[in-house]
Amino acid sequence: MDHTDRHLPLMIQAARDAGTHIMHYFRSGSNISQSAGISHKGQDNPLTQADLEANETIQRILMTAFPDYGWLSEESIDPKDRLEKQRVWIVDPLDGTKEFIRGIPEFAVSIALTEAGQTIAACVFNPPLDELFTAVAGQGSRKNGHHIQTSRTTQLAGAVCLASNSETKRGDWEPFKNEFAMIPLGSIAYKLATLASGKGDLTFTLTPKNEWDIAAGELLVREAHGQVTDKDGNRITFNQPSAKLRSVLATNGQLHPPLLKRLANVSLNQDRR
Repeated sequence: MDHTDRHLPLMIQAARDAGTHIMHYFRSGSNISQSAGISHKGQDNPLTQADLEANETIQRILMTAFPDYGWLSEESIDPKDRLEKQRVWIVDPLDGTKEFIRGIPEFAVSIALTEAGQTIAACVFNPPLDELFTAVAGQGSRKNGHHIQTSRTTQLAGAVCLASNSETKRGDWEPFKNEFAMIPLGSIAYKLATLASGKGDLTFTLTPKNEWDIAAGELLVREAHGQVTDKDGNRITFNQPSAKLRSVLATNGQLHPPLLKRLANVSLNQDRR
């Protein structure tokens, strides 16, 4: 396969260029600059000028180089011809927009290249912290060029769980607060990258997510010796007609069987979007 030499450097360039646009508006510890604007695509789903500029930058770089590939992005109209493509870019140009708006450095640019429904190359970039996570199928995961791997925690009780900020505020994590050491963290793409680096033992969501939230981070975790499935233990397949994922569980691998057992009879949450 040729994705190591040809694709990953371009993905890194696209992520960093998108990050430059994003950081133009970011204000650490305070709300974004007025010029970024804030609109809403739906309930609890904000959009800023940074999202749009980052999306345009990534799409221009990747699709100019590989015009025959499919494209799926949170900030683009879904071109259904992607379903006919063997290779598809799956992108979230700014995952964690709510944290970005509030000046919290817990957001990321997420870029995945999928082939036949599986991610083969991934890039997740946190611009304010200058953390660049990359992975290529069969070649491991890296953070800023250095190999990373998931934690080796073996006991579910007391394990470090990276929990969603918004889900924590809604009370979704209340049933688990005495079982895990909870660390709320924005952006699921960033949570998966953080998990891959060994900072945390598990994360999961029983609230629907989109493919672009997960596709890059899924490979980062797997290539770092972790495991990612849905609530029923099935491996996730990307580039589906509906880009919705009903549940996502990610662990260091060793905790996956007990977590699946723990959540087996837990109900899924409603789609709040």
